Order: sequence, then C-alpha cells, then structure tokens
Amino acid sequence: MIKHETLQILEYDKVLTVIGGHAHSDATGTAIGRLAPLGDRPAIEERFGQVEEIRQLGRLGLALPLASFADITPVMVAVRPEGAVLDPTELVVFFPVLRIMTALARQFAYRTDIPLLQRLAGELTGFPDLLDELEVSLDSEGNILDSASPLLYDLRQRKRQLTERIRRRLAEIVRETGVAPFLQDDFITQRGSRWVIPVRMDSKGMVPGVVHDVSNSGETAFMEPLEIIGLANELENLGAEEKAEMIRIVRTICRQLRTEAEALEAQFATLVQLDLLNSVAAFADQVDAERPAINEERQIRLREGRHPLLMLLQRQRGGREVVPLDLTLGSGAGGAAAEVMVITGPNAGGKTIALKTTGLLLLLALSGIPVPAAATSTFPVIADLLVDIGDEQSIEQSLSTFSAHVSNIAGILERADERTVVLLDELGTGTEPVQGAAISCAVLDDLQRHGALVAATTHLTDIVGFVHKRPGMVNASMEFDRETFTPLYRLKSGEPGQSHALEIARRYGLPERVVQFATGMLGTMETEFHDLLAELKEQRRRHEEALTAATEQLRAAEERERRAVARLAEAERQKREMVEQALVEARELVRNARREVNAIIDEARRERSREARRKIDETEERLAAQLRAFHPEEQLSLEALREGDTVFVPGLGYDGTVIAIDRKGGRLRVRAGMMELDVALGDLAPRRGKAAQPQPRKTGRTLTPEPELPHELKLLGLRVDDALTRLEQFLNRASLEGYGELRIVHGKGTGALMRAVREHLDGHPLVREFRPGEPFEGGDGATVVTLR
Repeated sequence: MIKHETLQILEYDKVLTVIGGHAHSDATGTAIGRLAPLGDRPAIEERFGQVEEIRQLGRLGLALPLASFADITPVMVAVRPEGAVLDPTELVVFFPVLRIMTALARQFAYRTDIPLLQRLAGELTGFPDLLDELEVSLDSEGNILDSASPLLYDLRQRKRQLTERIRRRLAEIVRETGVAPFLQDDFITQRGSRWVIPVRMDSKGMVPGVVHDVSNSGETAFMEPLEIIGLANELENLGAEEKAEMIRIVRTICRQLRTEAEALEAQFATLVQLDLLNSVAAFADQVDAERPAINEERQIRLREGRHPLLMLLQRQRGGREVVPLDLTLGSGAGGAAAEVMVITGPNAGGKTIALKTTGLLLLLALSGIPVPAAATSTFPVIADLLVDIGDEQSIEQSLSTFSAHVSNIAGILERADERTVVLLDELGTGTEPVQGAAISCAVLDDLQRHGALVAATTHLTDIVGFVHKRPGMVNASMEFDRETFTPLYRLKSGEPGQSHALEIARRYGLPERVVQFATGMLGTMETEFHDLLAELKEQRRRHEEALTAATEQLRAAEERERRAVARLAEAERQKREMVEQALVEARELVRNARREVNAIIDEARRERSREARRKIDETEERLAAQLRAFHPEEQLSLEALREGDTVFVPGLGYDGTVIAIDRKGGRLRVRAGMMELDVALGDLAPRRGKAAQPQPRKTGRTLTPEPELPHELKLLGLRVDDALTRLEQFLNRASLEGYGELRIVHGKGTGALMRAVREHLDGHPLVREFRPGEPFEGGDGATVVTLR
C-alpha cells in the first residue's frame, strides 16, 4: 500500500485534480479523488482497456453522451424509509441522471467493438417507466404538471373556470352604480387567497361583504363581496383537493423510487464510473498520453516521458517545450541488469524533475491512467513506492535536514524488498561529504541486496566510483552545455555528471580571483578526475557520431537493396503475366478451332471425327497444364471447395462464386457477375479480388437489363429456416452488386424471427454493422444492415 504522503510528494493528487476538471458530477469528482494505484495487473489492464475504448469512440465521433448531473445519493437516502415523501423540487435531480443512462444504454446496444464497456455498463436501462412517470408529472423546476393525472387535470380546469367566473363577477360589481361611489379604486385583487375590492374605509358599511385587510394608510378596506364568498369557498375546496392529489402523485413517485432503489443506486454507480473513465480519457487526450505496458519482470522503461503538470503549465504560459525523459531501470539498462541508477549533475539541471517524472508516471500507470510517454514504455506491478525527496527540516521533531533525511531513509530500508521502487533525492547531503558518501554507498548496497529498484540523485563524486565498479548499478547524468553553461535537461545513462560549480560561479559574476583560489583548493586529484570525465564524454560523443553515420549508411544500403528486390519482383511479375496472356490467347485459339471442328463433325467420317476431337482435347489440356505451371501455388483441391466459395476464373479474368460442384466429373458451376458457367477444376485459381461488373443480358436482338436487386428484403410470415436461407442469398447478391446499406423487414411478432435474423447478422463476414430501424424505418420491426 503506497502511503498518501508519497502520492502528495509526487503530485499525484494534483493530477487527479486536473482529471476531476473533466467530470460532469460532484459524485464523479469525489470518486476521482479516491483513485489510487492498483496492485492487480488484470485490474490495471482492464481500466486501460476501458479508457482506450472511450477514446476510440471519441475518434469515431461517438463520444459518450454525458452531461452535467447531480449526486442522487442523498435523495435516495431520504426516500428509503417506508412512507417517506419528498418535495417535488428534490425529484428533478433524477431527470438528467435517467436521461443520460438511457442515452448510454442506447449507444451501447448492439455494439461489438467495446467489449469492456459492455461488460461494465451492459445492464444500463435508464429506467424508462420511472423516467416516463417523472416527465409526465414534473417540469424541470419541480412543478407538478396538469398531465400528472386525469383528476389533477380536471381539478385545475375547474379551478381556472371558477377563478374566471369570480373575476368576471367582481369586474361587474365594481362597475355597479350602487357600489362604484364607495370604492377607493376600480381594480380587483387578492388578500390571503380571497378575492377583494378596495372600499373607502368610511364607506365600508355601504358595501355588503367581509373585510380581509386594510391598507397601510388606513384609508382603504379590502372587502370580499357577500355574493363572491360562496364561489371563493368552492375555489378553496378545489385547491384542497388539488393539493391532496399532488401529494398522492408525489407519494406514488417516491414509492416507485423505493421499489427501484437498489437497481437505481447500482446503475448510478455505473454512471459515475463511466464518467470517471471518460474524465481519464479526456485527460489522456489533453496531454497526448499513451497506454504503457505493465510487466511482472521488475522493469521500468520510460521512453519520451513528460511530466503532465509541466506540460500543462508550459501550454498555459508558453516558453520552452518540456524535454522528454528516457530512463531504463531493471533488466535491460546499459545492456545488462541495472537495479540501481545514480544521477549526478549540476544544480537546476533537472535531476529532481527526472525522479518526480519517473515516480508520477509509475503511479499513473499503476492506476490504469495513460501516461504522456511513448507506447513502448513499460512499468512493473509493485507493492510500494518509497521516496525521500525534499530538504525541509522537521520542525515538529526538532530534526535537522540531515537528521530528517536519515530518519526517512531508515524507514525506507525497513520496508524495501523486491517489489519496491525507491526514489532518493540529494543522497548523502547535509553532512560532511566523505561520511555522507560512505553512508550513501551503504544505503545503495543494502537496497540492492533487498532487491529494490532504486533511482537516486547526488552531488557527491565519491559515490560515482562505487557505482561504476558495482555490478547491477549504473551512473547517469543530466546533460550540460559546457560552452554556455546551461542545462539541457536530458538524461544520459552510463556516465556520471559534473557539478560545474566553478564555471557557473564565474558566469554569474564571482570574481576571477576567488574562482582561481577555489580551483587551487580543489587539489590535483579532483582536477584530474574532472578532466578525465570531460575526456571520456568527448570520446563518447565522437563514438556516437561515428555510430550515427554508420547507421545512416546501413539504412541507405538497406533501402537500395529493398528497391532492387522490388524492381526484380516487378519484372518477374510482368514476365509471368505476359507469358500467361500468350498461353490464354493460345488456348482460346484452340477452343475456336474445336468449335469449328464440331460444326463439321457430322460431315466427316466417324473415325476421323473422334481422332480430331482427341487431338484437340490433348492440345487444350497441354496448354492449360503449361499455364498452371506458372502458378503452382494456385492449384485448387476439389475436396476443399464448398458451395459459396470464391474462386478466380482465368478465362474471364474475374472472381466468381461456386454455386454447384460435380465432384465425379471434376467440374464446377460458377457465377461471375450476371453470368453462370460450367468450368473444369483445372481452369480455376484461388480468388484474386477482381469482381466482375454486372453486364446487360442479351435476348435475341433486344438488350434487356438484369432486374435491379432491391435494397429491402421482406421476411414477414416466413419460418425461421426459410427466412435465413433467403437472407443469406440476399446478402450475397447485394454484396456482389456493391450495395452499402440494406433493410431487412421481419416484424416484431413474438420476437423469434427478429432474434434469429440479428444473430445471423452478428459476426457475418459480409456485414460491417447493423442496428434496429428508426421509427420512420420500421422501428424494431426492421433491421438496417451496413455491408463491408
């Protein structure tokens, strides 16, 4: 179990925050915040696969139909107790949830290219009955609609009619001569749900009615005329009945929610998971991430890795592109197994970023989140990731920087084993260099003995020699431009780096006299050591340039050889085609001669007729054998052929479909385009993908075109066996005609014929995809097929 502090140090939580920005719900954001590395390779691979299927749908223009939705969990908790009734405004949260579920269920139906998503969300239904009940009962604000029930509709109609009667009568009263002189104004209004007219206070006794309110000035009394009171009471009774019916409607919806509670909560959890995976996919697209390999061989191979947060920051602020990181740890490093890598180099050279990038991308990969690196990258399944990064003092425990480092490393040594990756930053600093180097070498040795994979950074040159001599350990450095004294942020495995402290100090203004004095203090041995490093780097540079030049020459030679081989193959092909064409023409001449002989055979003597036919047969067979010799690999076996197979007919130059086989006579009946012909087995070859174009058929002197194949097949009323036979014939002919889309009409009925047709289409070699018909296409009573 990787500690939460490790996730924070490597900024894993910040990446989750970025991913959460793509979520459509607070519930999804909470789920994303709980993401953590997985210790199970199949679970990691499954999440990778689910994310990749979502990205593939997006590339096809079929992004998941997600939109903003609320967390229904609190509402489900509130509705769970028996008899609980919610406020209608609380129920509107189900509208977007159920609509999104319905859209997802519709998108996933009949798809065969997203098996992992189908397994995750194949049970989504969207609860159509519940959604219909909600949509007919409530609007988006939680108001109960007239359509919620016939009784409610009737009550509201009666209320509206009665209200209109009251308003009309009041309008008549305020215009009556016996009332108008006593009014303060001629408008009508409501007070406490009662309809009233404004009467002057000194005249309220002149208008029969009940006073319901008085104006702030005290000069106006709001009176309900006596003849309106009965109508108003009836209106209030209707209002009470309306309220009771509204409560009944909401109670019914709540009861339905309780009934579906478990299934609804399960499908909501699936919706949140789909939104989570969609957010991961959006993040992967945002940082150009790829799916790395996951291995059990304790190997980290990072190719073109980039820190995702640095990438996003660079895109926001501009500036220099993030330099990709290549790092191999475990089997394969430097041509051998290197479990420990020690990176040296100057300050601000990118050593710590290299460690953090490696650790963060490892965490993301183990979480099933694609990483911004090449797809050739691979990460191991591990039990723990242990880090010591940062030089902050431990204020709470009154520890110095060195003491805090040692305390942390002691804990790492206790937990490290062969399923552990360890990242150590600034190893051995904070104390006297010689002793610090000795402790560092001992730590590296102990971690290697425990079988851990270790990447560490340091400034101590004494560690370099130890690593160089130790099998299973490798030095590495962050490249540095010696001319400009600027870091290049590229990791180079196999050679140590230098601090370049004196050069950097001189560049940033330290007086030359101080730099010279410091150079003298370094001593002869260390100066020679750095000179040796510089010489080794120069030699390596020259060797790499020579290797690059040799590689280019080899590549050019291979390209020339490839072109020569291609030209030779093309020449051979042309030669073979020319001879083949000549033999075909020769055989055609023999056939023409045979037809002429057959025409006069009745006039020739019987014996000579047989002799002529025999000689012609022998000549034709000899030419056919010579033609077949040019394609020995194209000999067909009569036993292997079946009706419906596709073969090539050299005499026509097109492919055809076998429709009948005479195994005794060694002949086959083949349909090519609109033609059917009997052909000997020796006159056929394997299919070459050259389909015959349909031609008009000749009848006497009049050209009558072949009837056009319809785009629709009706199977209504047929038995399943008969229907499938007709369906197969229809698909074959439509494919030969080059049709793109067909409609199969099978009706609904018991559903048996519909299921049989769709099962036959599923996986059919001629079918690319199929779907139920739209309402205007026949709905579920039809199936629309797209051919390959």
